[in-house]
Amino acid sequence: MSLALDATAQDLLFREAQTANTFTDEPVTDEQVQAIYDLVKYAPTAFNQSPLRLTLVRSAEARARLVGHAMGANGPKTVAAPLTLVLSVDLDFHEKLPQLFPHAPGIKDTFFAEAAAREVAGTQNATLQAGYLILGIRAAGLAAGPMTGFDFTGVDKEFFGDGKQKSFLVINVGKPGADAFSPRSPRLTFEDAATTV
Repeated sequence: MSLALDATAQDLLFREAQTANTFTDEPVTDEQVQAIYDLVKYAPTAFNQSPLRLTLVRSAEARARLVGHAMGANGPKTVAAPLTLVLSVDLDFHEKLPQLFPHAPGIKDTFFAEAAAREVAGTQNATLQAGYLILGIRAAGLAAGPMTGFDFTGVDKEFFGDGKQKSFLVINVGKPGADAFSPRSPRLTFEDAATTV
């Protein structure tokens, strides 16, 4: 069966795309990041809650603060990347629901009055948005290096001292550098991954 995307786009977004471990020093501009965001903001989220927030880490000072919470090789990779994004959940995303879900203005208080409910829903939906963000980075002709090997409690204290955001992923972004990619590991077949009931 053929897909609507041509083979070149399929390769760019999926088959030939891999997690990058090194990057060139070519800058990633604010305009590129905005173009990526303007594409991936259409990712589906429950009640259009859109809880994902991006922190663009550019300065040497901010990068050093972030790297202080990195585990293992993630620190050196982050130091060398032209741009690093800290992805976080806005724990007060419900405050924007009257704007984002205007046909049901009461939903903010009906479903999300409790902080615990917001954290669960926000984390689920921001994670979904993160997958789209990685595809958007690839669509821009850039490589993504997503990492979970950080002390996110420390990252939150460092960057979000008010407790209103909770980080969950760090992504290095740029043009792939020398030896950027490890050999691709196997993937599950459809038969291994899917069940019909």
